Amino acid sequence: MTKPNSARYALFARRGTGEREKRGAGDLLFLGAVILLAAYGLVAVYSASSYNAEVQYGDSFFFFKKQLIGFVIGLAAIALISFVDYRKLEKLGLPALILSLILLALVFVPGLGKSNYGATRWIGFGGFTIQPSEIAKYGFVLFTARYFAKDPSRMRTLAGVLPVLFAGGAVCVLIMLEPNMSVTMCVGAIMIGMIFLGGISKKALACICVPVLFLVPVLIVMEPYRLQRLSAFVDPWASPKEEGYQLIQSLYALANGRFFGTGLFRSRQKYRFLPFAESDFILSVIAEETGFLGVLLLFLLIGFIVWRGFRIANACDNFYGYMLVSGITLAFAVQSALNALVVSGCIPPTGLPLPLVSAGNTSLVVTMAGMGLVYAVSRHNGGKKVHRI
Repeated sequence: MTKPNSARYALFARRGTGEREKRGAGDLLFLGAVILLAAYGLVAVYSASSYNAEVQYGDSFFFFKKQLIGFVIGLAAIALISFVDYRKLEKLGLPALILSLILLALVFVPGLGKSNYGATRWIGFGGFTIQPSEIAKYGFVLFTARYFAKDPSRMRTLAGVLPVLFAGGAVCVLIMLEPNMSVTMCVGAIMIGMIFLGGISKKALACICVPVLFLVPVLIVMEPYRLQRLSAFVDPWASPKEEGYQLIQSLYALANGRFFGTGLFRSRQKYRFLPFAESDFILSVIAEETGFLGVLLLFLLIGFIVWRGFRIANACDNFYGYMLVSGITLAFAVQSALNALVVSGCIPPTGLPLPLVSAGNTSLVVTMAGMGLVYAVSRHNGGKKVHRI
């Protein structure tokens, strides 16, 4: 019986034969959707943050200006990366992982690491800060794509997958120490997703997933604050002024939006009732102002980006491009889904931004750069038709 990844890689090998096609315009629908979502994020950030920015900084455009700077840098990153031959990035897999681990470790260096609300997740240089965990997600994707593309037969055995598991585990441990359970879950999901998309056998995948599922409750029990958040998730009204407060305020916003919403810029929860309204819980404000219809349209746009991303991956003529685009698209999809689940109270509250929409320059710039790389791959594909696997 042919191994799943053997058949997959053989198909990519057949695609790669013959003269390479010239670069085309690429998937302009994908690019347009990404830019549209990021531009909508500017409007959403201003709406969600204007009152708080006025009270805290005396400038209602404070967060908007920062987001606009990130948006412009992100556009520049897309423009530059779109001309890159993505195959030349293959050799950067290991350096990208090492750089990610170094940046994550620097968070704990006194004077460099910046703490906020009991978590140390940022590196500060004067007035400039970056969040290494956002960079680490894509550093891990670059490493994994390179590792499996170099020898796809590694996926046939559990031993061959171990280096990816160790790399993902190292990233997860450093992020967990910040602490940041939400991004840890996101990286773990990306790791398992890339292994699955690469064509690992079901038996080997089960050997990986079962221990991970048993590990989750252990990690929750290890930290008291995680138990408190779990308790608040189960019954937020048991602590309406403490751990359950944020979820209750988010649910108020969702309920107040109904079907058509209260109208753009007319949210009530953003008046300092809902914490982190411009970042982790921006979807709550969007739901309140645009209603169920607005959220539906937003996630149709997100779903369109994810669909086009996997479509670009499936059209690649080499295994590296397939794994690279799949990993970047998967990171975007997983983070979007987790944010929506948190905001709606389907999983315990965690700090995770809605990609391309929430306030936060590191997340915005890195995500737009990643999407620019996906677009660069689509240009290299030259408009070829999708091959079904």
